[in-house]
Amino acid sequence: MTSTGRRVLGALGRTVRSALASTARRARSSSGPGSRGRAGHPDYPGDFTGRLRPRYSPHPDGEPDPGEIVWTWVPYEEDHAQGKDRPVLLIGHDGPWLLALQLTSQDHDRDAEQEARWGRYWMDIGTGAWDHRRRPSEVRLDRVIRVDPDQVRREGAVLDRRIFRRVARSLRKHHRW
Repeated sequence: MTSTGRRVLGALGRTVRSALASTARRARSSSGPGSRGRAGHPDYPGDFTGRLRPRYSPHPDGEPDPGEIVWTWVPYEEDHAQGKDRPVLLIGHDGPWLLALQLTSQDHDRDAEQEARWGRYWMDIGTGAWDHRRRPSEVRLDRVIRVDPDQVRREGAVLDRRIFRRVARSLRKHHRW
C-alpha cells in the first residue's frame, strides 16, 4: 500500500472513531430518565464496598466526572437486574466504573429512625439544577453504587464544592474510613 493510501485509511479510521464517539455522547445526553427500562447492566459487579477517597473534579466537557450530579440507571439493592433512572452524585472511580451516591427529593428527616433501622442514612444537600422543580434533595450515604460511564443519560449539575466536602466528610464518618 502506498503512503497516500495509508494516510487516507488512517484519516478514515479517525473520522469513523470520532463519529461513533460523538453518536454515543449524543445518545447518552439526549436520552431522558426512564429510557433504559428494566434491563439493568449485564456485567454489574454489585455495589462498591471498599474504602474510597471521594474526589471532586468536575469538567464541563459533556463527560461524567466526580463532583457532578448526573442521571443514570440505578439497580435496586435487592435485585441488581432491576432498577430505575435517577440522579446520582458522582464521587470517584473504581477501575472502569464511576462511584456514585443516589439522590432523592423525598424528605427522610421525618422517618430517619425507620430508615436507620433499615440501614439507610441520608444527608440534605439542598436544591440545584439537577431537579427542574428545584426540590430539596438528599444523598444516601450508606450505599455506594457503581455506574457504567456509558449509561449516564445526562448531566444535571455540578455540586457546589463546599457541599461536596460536607458529603465527603459525612461519608467518611458514616463508613469509618
